[in-house]
This record gives sequence, structure tokens and C-alpha cells, in this order.
Amino acid sequence: MRIVIVGSGFGAVACARELLRAGHRDITVLERGDEMGGVWRDNTYPGAGCDIPSPLYSFSFAPNPGWSRRYAQQGEIHAYLRRVAHDEGIDALVSFGAEVVSATFDDDTGRWTVTTADGRVREAEVLVSAVGQLSRPAWPLVPGLELFDGPCFHSALWDHRLDPRGKNIAVIGTGASSVQFVPELARVAESVTIFQRTPAFIAPKADTPYGSTRRALYRRVPLLLRLERRRIWLLTELLGEGMSGTTRLARLLSRATGRLCLWHLRSQVPDDDLRARLTPDYTPGCKRVLFSNDYLPALGQPHVEVVTAAITEVTPEAILTADGVQRPADAIVVGTGFATQEFLAPMRVTGRGGTTLDEAWSSGARAYLGMCVPDFPNLFLVYGPNTNTGSGSMIDVLQAQGRYIRQCVDRLATGARGPMEVRRDVADAFDDDLQRRLGATVWARCASWYRDSSGRISSNWPGRVSQYVRRVRSLEPTDFSWRR
Repeated sequence: MRIVIVGSGFGAVACARELLRAGHRDITVLERGDEMGGVWRDNTYPGAGCDIPSPLYSFSFAPNPGWSRRYAQQGEIHAYLRRVAHDEGIDALVSFGAEVVSATFDDDTGRWTVTTADGRVREAEVLVSAVGQLSRPAWPLVPGLELFDGPCFHSALWDHRLDPRGKNIAVIGTGASSVQFVPELARVAESVTIFQRTPAFIAPKADTPYGSTRRALYRRVPLLLRLERRRIWLLTELLGEGMSGTTRLARLLSRATGRLCLWHLRSQVPDDDLRARLTPDYTPGCKRVLFSNDYLPALGQPHVEVVTAAITEVTPEAILTADGVQRPADAIVVGTGFATQEFLAPMRVTGRGGTTLDEAWSSGARAYLGMCVPDFPNLFLVYGPNTNTGSGSMIDVLQAQGRYIRQCVDRLATGARGPMEVRRDVADAFDDDLQRRLGATVWARCASWYRDSSGRISSNWPGRVSQYVRRVRSLEPTDFSWRR
């Protein structure tokens, strides 16, 4: 069978490895960039790293005893991903500079026709989208932003030609990326002005270097690294219960997380006025909890200002806010995250009977197990709707999805049955139960990037990572309709 995988990040590698190990060889990985890596290739801003400890944020089949610290940074994670792809023979399957613009299912042949921006057309029986939820930068709707004279870029598209030394830098947004690059800018810039819409709960980051002795022990005694991974996994499962659970224990864990974050704020920000501006007024975990040891101290420096007044306009030289103050800037860095609800955009995906994915998702993105959509036979989504986790490693989720997709392709490859399509009644029942459970979680208590414009929670899974992994462990053929 011919298989096309779109994207080349962790999800694509997890899926391609499963398929290769099962004997499926006709695999093409389409990558719009000039090297592999997904978000870890694109996000090269200063201080970029992961907020999941590296022994867990790695493939279970490829433990890495050489991590330099508990929370590795972008360059090290990117190098690890490329090394695994090379070792598994996946990098040889990649076509670079191949941005997919459309994919159309042919009812007669039972095949997908995939077209890339260069006009090339490929056919495949199976199409896998591994573009994920965090690939398209989200820009703020600020009047005049395009008129700014100086450098203006999104953190995911960092302009390394900018030398921040001696410059006045404006930062719009205070999300997970800003928490990492703001301290780096504050070390060298003349001034840093941060425009904050909503403060975040920020917890201490238990980071530590892994010295040569520890790395040598991990290399010589692999069991020690497996135990470290297991210890971190158990902790994230506990935290995940606090974020997504509805039990009394979950409520206790959520309150404990809030108290920890507020203690961290009090200990690092002595100024009462600044601390008030940085204190969240929503339930802990409702929005993403961030981890940092140097962000809050950076905000307390005399050359750093936190502005909570709304931006009304950007002029060629400055940013104007609702309080009437105009703040000059030499450069603007946008840290407003990603368009998390545009799961496959900008691809135009057309399924059975001419139905487009935009039409199927007109009332919100949804997919059976986060992977399969009615009317779209032999299409599988990696890191699709409702597969993000409140705590834990997405790598575990991606590996579980790779195993599930491999089971589907194994059945299709027997030739006894044609394209498989999830039954609508099965998908609807799954989604109804999912939304009912999500309505009882902490994520239903405020607006966040987990939700779409209608308020539907389209990003998160309502449970722990282990629960999702168990849910997708085995393919149930009766969940699907099959064509001869």
C-alpha cells in the first residue's frame, strides 16, 4: 500500500517507525521545510525548550542517556529527533520542500490524490496528517501592526538578524514561549516592555544539569534511566488527574497547584503592585500552567515593564495603549502562541462525496479517538482534535496513535477489504461522551487556546495520558465501515 505522511515531527516519526517495523515500505513523508523536526525545527527563539522532563519527552524505544539536563532545550531535542529518524531509516523517506496544499479522496479508486505547492501530484491508499496542533503561528488582531517600521516577528519565526543589545523591545503576549525568551531579552536589551492580557500560573521548574557522572551511569546501567522516566511519568499522571479529573483528589491537586504557583510568585516578586498584575483570577489549570525559574525575577528588573492596558494601535515607531500612553519600540516580538483550532490548515482536504473537512468541522473540530473522521476514508490524524494532554508527555500519545494506525493499515494491506471509514454513529457517541466529560473538567471554567470560538473544547483529552493509551490500544473493526 502507498502511504503518505504529512509533516516530519515527533508524530510523523512515531507513525512511520510503526509502519516500517510492520513491513510497510511504500511510505512518503512530505515536509514543507528543508529539514525534519516540526516545532523543534521552527521554534529557535532564545531559551526555547520543553516543559516536560527529557527522560519522558522522548521515544520509549529510543532512550537517550546523553541529555545534558532534565529539561533539554530546542537544539538538543531537534538533534535527538533527527538522530532517531536516521537510525530508523525514516529520513530516507522524506521529500523536503513539499508543502501539501490539497488532498482529495477518489470514491471510484479508493485513493487519495495529494497535491503539493510545486504542482506535483502523488497518489496513496492511506493519508496520515502529522502536522499537529502547534504548527501555525497565531497573530494578534492589533490595528497597525503591519505598519511598524522596525523588526516585527512571531516567536515561532524568530528573526536572528535582530541584535537586542541596547534596543527597546516590545513583547506582545505572555504564553509559554514568552516565559522562555523574555528573560533572555532582559539580559541584554536596553528595555523590555511586555504587553500582558492575562497573567499565567507559573510554577517552579525543577531543572538540573545532568553531569558526566549521571550520563555515564545512564549509559552503563539503562535501568536507571528507565526508573527516572517511570518516576517522572508517575508524577505527570498525578498532575494530570489534578487538571482533568473530577474527583475530590483532583480538586485537592488543583488547589495545591494554585498554592504552589502563588507561593512561587510571592517569593520571586516582592513588589506588591507588580505582583497584583501578575496574579491570575481564574482556576489553576484552566489555562496552561507554565514552568519557569527566571521569568518572574526578570519582570522585576527596573528596565522591564509589564503593561496590562489593552493595545489600541501600533504606529511606525511605538505601541499605543488604552490608558493613552505611547511606548516607543525598536522591535516587536509576538508571543501569542498558535492557531490551535486549525488542525490541518492550510491544506484543503476533500473526502467522500466531495465533503471538505472545513464543512465537516463547521461546528468544531472532532475526530473518533482524535484520529478518524466520518466521510474521510483511510485518513488518519496524528495529534488531532482532543488528544492534547493537561500533563504528561505527548510522545506517549503519539506512539500510541502510531500503533493504532499501524493496526488499521495492517488490515487494509490484506486486500480483503477496501477503504475503512469510522461509522458516524460510533464517532458521534464518542464525541458526546468526550464533551460530557470535558464539561466537568477545569478547562470548562475559562476561555483558553484549548477551546474554539464557540466555547467547544477541541484540543484536550479529558483524562490522563495512560487512559488515552489504553483506549487506543486495540483496533475494533466494527467501529468502521469497510468497502470491498
